[in-house]
Amino acid sequence: MGHNHSHGHSHHGHDHHHGHSHGHHHHHGPTHGLAFTLSISLNLLFVLGETAAGLWGHSAALLADAGHNLSDVLALVVAWWANRLSHRPPSARFTYGMKSGTILAALANAALLWAALGAIAVESLRNLTSATAVDAKLVMGMAAAGIVVNGASALMFASGAKDDINLRGAFQHLLADAVVSAGVVVAGALVLWTGWNWVDPVTSLAILAVIGAGSWSLLRESVQMGLQAVPASIDEAQVRASLLDQDGITALHDLHIWPISTTETAMTAHLLMPAGHPGDAFLHHLAHEMEHDFGIGHATFQVETEAGHACALHSDSVV
Repeated sequence: MGHNHSHGHSHHGHDHHHGHSHGHHHHHGPTHGLAFTLSISLNLLFVLGETAAGLWGHSAALLADAGHNLSDVLALVVAWWANRLSHRPPSARFTYGMKSGTILAALANAALLWAALGAIAVESLRNLTSATAVDAKLVMGMAAAGIVVNGASALMFASGAKDDINLRGAFQHLLADAVVSAGVVVAGALVLWTGWNWVDPVTSLAILAVIGAGSWSLLRESVQMGLQAVPASIDEAQVRASLLDQDGITALHDLHIWPISTTETAMTAHLLMPAGHPGDAFLHHLAHEMEHDFGIGHATFQVETEAGHACALHSDSVV
């Protein structure tokens, strides 16, 4: 009954009049489009160069770096695609628009990264056992370029990474890449000074461990979003308490809070109000409170006036 279109705007307008002051609806589209385009093109060129150098200089660490960069290019493409989808207007078929594409993208992203990790691990182990000489100077030069490319790309996403798991995924990947490239520079220096070729594949394996550890939370969080868990930033108990605190609401049930996208949240609740229906203004007020206090931009409430209603007999343990 109560919708989030406070002041009765059409649904195209609703994002614009709410919530700019508290930042729940940054429209990432245009600003990050350039960041995506630039970093994808830069990284693709770099991956080609690095793969060639890795094969030429017999370096597993360079190939690991290239593989990792490639997985990031794919990740960036996926995140960019999701970002585009999230700005499509809703249709009769997709009533939320394509917003949850951002969640699918974050999932695909994490999965891609772990697949790449496996492939590089195999390559590193193979290089551990073979005794080919590593071209250390080439390795150091390429990896140093990697620090610049990835560092610059990461900076472009730094601003959006705070609010959006997808942009955070892109940012983390790129930052990890810069760190990885730095590790490869050090490994190249070691090989150059000591002549120990095994340092190269060992570095590669160390890189994988670091990436694996760092991306675990991204994987976990995107799976939780896919399962429609209450977003980490929202405390379900507080939402419940805030509603029960309102005048006239004596009980509530069927409270659901779920992510529509990586940045937007919806909720529904059945409110028991024995004094009678409180009117539209109250529902608008409630929706506004949910947005302001919890960042829940899409709230729908059902008002019930009789306690004995069959609906209210369901306990919260039943969906």
